[in-house]
Amino acid sequence: MNILILGGAGLTGPHQARYALSRGHTVTLFNRGRTALPPDLAGVEQLHGDRATGDLRALRGRTWDVCIDNPTTLPSWARDAAQALAGRVGRYIFISTISVYADTRKPPVEGDAVQPYQGADPYAETMDTVRASGFALYGALKALSEQEVQRRFPSACAIVRPGLIVGPGDETDRFTYWPRRLAAGGEVLAPGDGSDPVQFIDARDLAAWHLRQAEAGATGFFNLTGPAQPLSLGALFATLRDTLAPQAVLVEVDEAYLLAQGVAPWSDLPVWLPRAQAALHQVSIARALAAGLTTRPLVQTVTESAAWLQQQAKLSADTLSADAAKRPAVGLSPEREAALLAQRPR
Repeated sequence: MNILILGGAGLTGPHQARYALSRGHTVTLFNRGRTALPPDLAGVEQLHGDRATGDLRALRGRTWDVCIDNPTTLPSWARDAAQALAGRVGRYIFISTISVYADTRKPPVEGDAVQPYQGADPYAETMDTVRASGFALYGALKALSEQEVQRRFPSACAIVRPGLIVGPGDETDRFTYWPRRLAAGGEVLAPGDGSDPVQFIDARDLAAWHLRQAEAGATGFFNLTGPAQPLSLGALFATLRDTLAPQAVLVEVDEAYLLAQGVAPWSDLPVWLPRAQAALHQVSIARALAAGLTTRPLVQTVTESAAWLQQQAKLSADTLSADAAKRPAVGLSPEREAALLAQRPR
């Protein structure tokens, strides 16, 4: 197959390109050209443009069997790409998010009800306005983006809703905070009592599943997260400790205390969601599993993410992507973590 990957230079795109090439497909990447590709993908065709300004000229006059749309948040981006590629790609795979769901109060999270848009004009939104909203607009705009793709490719699209994407190449620190923190040793604040569920998917498993579905001609909606078997937060932390830092001491801290102290789930303590929001870590992946989703052992994701972190630590700050530089820092500072541990109820 001849595959177009929109984005392609972030976390999932390089893994998608590698997997596609390993299966004999031809790959074209479309992006802004601001982030260097890994050396092993230096020979892959790249087309440059800017979806924020509607510059899709590089796509003109070309045809592909499949388009995988990775980075779209805004309905205007989805509309413009779908218009530009209508009649010139055989199948469209749109990467959305589980954040589109309107009701996440109880598991399993799935279904057709999505967040309503409550702004003035969704087509006037920009990434700056999304950030300014604290990403409160994110789910609703993704849902509208899904609808744009469905309008143009009603019988030839797959809408994929991933959860947290992790693994080597993840610059967000939303998962890699924990390998970094465990490696530092000492007493490590672990939120809750360890029984809460947790879900995430290694970007390489996500990429492989995308390509296999492209080959199979899959259509419809799929939640995509993992692991295949339920995982608790306590089991995740124990694996991190046992694999990376046996000398570290995990200290479970009551979530009510953490919330009362203003500790922000997901940002101050990445991956963690309090029990009132825990259904977002209980998303149904039955359709994806039935369609062949496989997830690698947790130990592999942990060790290879940690190895990637070590490589990154050797790089100077000016090698980070522009998008990575804009992201807010996540995780507790050492000083705040120590204070929370010292003052915790015993």
